[in-house]
Amino acid sequence: MSTEVMSQSEIDALLSALSTGEMNADQLKKENEVKRVKVYDFKRALRFSKDQIRNLTRIHENFARLLTTYFSAQLRTYIQINVASVDQLPYEEFIRSIPKMTILNVFEASPLEGRLVLEVNPNIAYAMLDRQLGGKGTSFNKVDSLTEIETKLMTNLFEGAIDNFGEAWESIADIQPFLADLEVNPQFLQMVSPNETVIVISMNITIGEITGMINVCIPFVVLEPVIPKLSAHYWMEDKRKVRQDHEVESLQKAIKATTLTIIAELGKSEITFSDLLDLSVGDVLPLDQKIEQPIIVNVDNKPSFMAQVGQVKKNMAIQIMKEIKEGYEDDE
Repeated sequence: MSTEVMSQSEIDALLSALSTGEMNADQLKKENEVKRVKVYDFKRALRFSKDQIRNLTRIHENFARLLTTYFSAQLRTYIQINVASVDQLPYEEFIRSIPKMTILNVFEASPLEGRLVLEVNPNIAYAMLDRQLGGKGTSFNKVDSLTEIETKLMTNLFEGAIDNFGEAWESIADIQPFLADLEVNPQFLQMVSPNETVIVISMNITIGEITGMINVCIPFVVLEPVIPKLSAHYWMEDKRKVRQDHEVESLQKAIKATTLTIIAELGKSEITFSDLLDLSVGDVLPLDQKIEQPIIVNVDNKPSFMAQVGQVKKNMAIQIMKEIKEGYEDDE
């Protein structure tokens, strides 16, 4: 239930009206007891829950951080980007809210169906273009007369920005975003019907002394297949899975770093202790293993593999032939 906070002047006026008899306290009490009706606009359907909006905000805060790094590297200057708001509104209202001439990067995010748009304020777009061409990032607006070179430079720049969109969403869905078109007139951009609900993520961006907005518009029909994954329950399960994967990865690293002793056993021989004492260089010991027979390879004193003896570049070597399973018996 929402609570309205009255200002001090409204409180003073109310007390004055009660004291002079202009307002009856009993009547006021009855009015407050009347059930309030909340007006619902069916043209502006709220199709995303507050929980889903919060998770969309988290995703695009990550997207903003990725864009900050990307644009800073591409433009060789410090860029600051942060999420200002995340709203759901009719597509028609979004079109009315942006400039009549602006930079509209229309892209798709396969396997999701439908189109999305990354709208960049002209002042910001031209500041970026000026930096690409070696300038200081001065802004000027002539978006209605883009040259082929300017269009190509902007397309290349924003293609990389859209690649970061897929990385920001990887915790929710494995998508492959790609730039489909670059428009300048919103009136020619009809992605969905005017009353269709869209999510609009507005981000503030600062390039030197130039500030502006970048808007991401995502229609509800595009996000519909992944909406269940935007719930808090899914995020908690996902975090638990990430933690388990991290534990498994740490365990694997610890196991891989373990040192093992490997001994290739060429054969065995039994001699008396007196013969052992009389051994000298050049003496030959007969083994119980024929040279054509496979030998046993012990890993930490446990028979683990069968191998054959050979030579690689004048070095003695063994070639693993098969693994000795638990309970293996040599029939040869």
